[in-house]
Amino acid sequence: MKNKTLVVLALFVAGIFLNSCSSLQNANSSQKGAGIGVAAGAALGALIGGKDNRAAGALVGAAVGGGAGAIIGKQMDKQAEEIETTMPGAEVVRSEEGIQLILDENADVRFEFDSSALTSASQTNLGKLVEVFNRYPDTDILVIGHTDSDGAESYNQTLSEKRAASVVGFLKSNGIQAARLSSVGMGESQPRATNDTKAGKAQNRRVEFTITANEDMVNAAKAQAGEQ
Repeated sequence: MKNKTLVVLALFVAGIFLNSCSSLQNANSSQKGAGIGVAAGAALGALIGGKDNRAAGALVGAAVGGGAGAIIGKQMDKQAEEIETTMPGAEVVRSEEGIQLILDENADVRFEFDSSALTSASQTNLGKLVEVFNRYPDTDILVIGHTDSDGAESYNQTLSEKRAASVVGFLKSNGIQAARLSSVGMGESQPRATNDTKAGKAQNRRVEFTITANEDMVNAAKAQAGEQ
């Protein structure tokens, strides 16, 4: 029964994600619980690409639930709206108590060819995000690098790690505290689209941000909700 319930919830949340007209897909912060959190994570993993998705796992793993979770969710709603306004070409997905931000060539976040160096346009766009991130200091940011399937798998893995680290380095150099930041590379293992077309490869060459509450935000939300 538990597994059947989770499947139904996952399908329900997936329908919300996939049928929304906006790239910003807000979950109802007052209706979050453990079951919904798992379902939302499953739907997010399917949407972003690849099972065992690192981004979806981070969001589900950081879930708090209860009244504190609802408070955190509302703060994340606000931050997600600001990100979407700041970077209209980005894909912003709200899931449980966190945010998944997907930056690909549509958001004009690119790297120099066969390099981990950010283009000047990418630096300008990421600079806009820094302003938003600084307004929400009690969040942690995981940067995940992805590539298309061109080249050797081992090479792509290393390249994705270097590109994610390059983004973290840029954020640090522009005032984001190092303690908030971490990075990982997934290589070509989690495509969002087919690698058989140029358009598909462009979607797969991307950087994702998983934004979750840090300990200070969680403790403040629990205090506000009377759960400490």
